[in-house]
Amino acid sequence: MDNQVLLKIARDTIASKFDKNIIVDKKKLLSDYPFLNELGATFVTLTLNKELRGCIGTLEASHTLLDDLVVNANNAAFHDPRFFELSFEEFKNIDLEVSVLSKPIKLEYENLLDLKSKIKPFIHGVILSDGQRRSTFLPQVWEQLPEFEDFFTHLCYKGNFPENCFSTHPDVYIYEVTKVK
Repeated sequence: MDNQVLLKIARDTIASKFDKNIIVDKKKLLSDYPFLNELGATFVTLTLNKELRGCIGTLEASHTLLDDLVVNANNAAFHDPRFFELSFEEFKNIDLEVSVLSKPIKLEYENLLDLKSKIKPFIHGVILSDGQRRSTFLPQVWEQLPEFEDFFTHLCYKGNFPENCFSTHPDVYIYEVTKVK
């Protein structure tokens, strides 16, 4: 996998909204970089002045890496419901990160202490799932929330789970990422 190619595709996808001369030529990219035709799940994270400015992604691979990356770059910049569309001025100063996710693995756990023993902070991304509710944090979120309890409290809150969400024993999945900056 060529990390710089992934960053260029994400950046060019966003730039093409501001400059119609910039084109993401999928046919050429797939010819030049066959790995882009493999199934892949990505997250694209945008930060401005070290503050989150957009983050959208896919948890499970169901499209080619190229298609997933293009859709998520576009969505992170222009369709993240937490933010207005990215402006050209912001784009000029944006920091961009692409995360390629491994396949999520379901963890079996007895209780919170057991779960804590199976989670590797800074390595594992985590998905909580319980019926219609689902939320995830990429492994990078451990940098802001390094304590297990804080990480999971915020993850429960993000997914609109009950305050003590582990009383319902939600499903927990872990994954790892290849991070490209």
